[in-house]
Amino acid sequence: MKLVKFFILVIFLLSREGEAITLGVKGDKFTVDGKPTFLLGISYYSALGAPRLSIRKDLEDMKRYGFNWLRVWATWNAFGDDVSAVDKRGNPREPFFGKLIWLVKECDKRDLIVDITLSRGDSLPNQEAHLRAVKAIATALKEYRNWYMDLANERDVRDARFVSFKELKELRDAVKRIDPYRLITASGTPGSKEELKRYLFEAELDFVSPHLAREPEAPKRTEEITKRYYEWMRELGKVVPVHYQEPFRRGYTPGWEPKAEDFLADLKAAIRGGAGGWCFHNGSQRDTPENKPRRSFDMREKRLFEQLDEEELKFIKSLKSQL
Repeated sequence: MKLVKFFILVIFLLSREGEAITLGVKGDKFTVDGKPTFLLGISYYSALGAPRLSIRKDLEDMKRYGFNWLRVWATWNAFGDDVSAVDKRGNPREPFFGKLIWLVKECDKRDLIVDITLSRGDSLPNQEAHLRAVKAIATALKEYRNWYMDLANERDVRDARFVSFKELKELRDAVKRIDPYRLITASGTPGSKEELKRYLFEAELDFVSPHLAREPEAPKRTEEITKRYYEWMRELGKVVPVHYQEPFRRGYTPGWEPKAEDFLADLKAAIRGGAGGWCFHNGSQRDTPENKPRRSFDMREKRLFEQLDEEELKFIKSLKSQL
């Protein structure tokens, strides 16, 4: 019963259509206009390359099915189409920088929260460019309160994506000087209490965004992992939301295509564990010609909801009735 009531809150809490909304954090929960709100989201990575009409239709579908946030990348270059909002020096890159501002406005009209993600690597090759990029975005979108920034996707992976805690703190401080109340995270997977401590006290993030395993047993472990994070945070004396912005997806793991019940089980486990948010992740199909459907990874030809397969649509359509 508690789970049912909680999900009713998830679906119906954002009800002020057409009015500007404000995202915040209070303890282990996100808030929208001061009210505790579970963030139920969907991957929408290459939005800056999609036609505006397609985006509007997708946003309406997101609202209809109960989603209240989406994740878009400001540094997205895939399938021969670079739709990054910033160039390799971190400067605004048109028409995509303007498209990002437009998207945040469109989402604000619909009471949707936006995750704006950046990634170190080919798009942002060094800290100087990275700093310039976060400053440009923070400045351009300062007046809107319906978005947060993921400074560095999977910042703990030891390849071109790697961003040190020292660099994270510098990036975080650069944004906060422009906009002190902007929520900031950086996705990675703290594997110990000491590592989690560095996210909370060294980088001073407003919430943590762990990326967990993508295998058949993953949904069975989500509740336990979430509770462990909160136990560590209580021991450390600082509790913030645990936000699952990129769980497993279809088309990624060889030999395993998650079904509707797997997505549902993972979402329920996240809620039982006390997570602040969860994302329905989707992307390209690795084992098909041209990696199609590409879903949120490439929406030039078809909008997202036209590319989702039967299992994904089954999950989405079941949300309001099963939770």
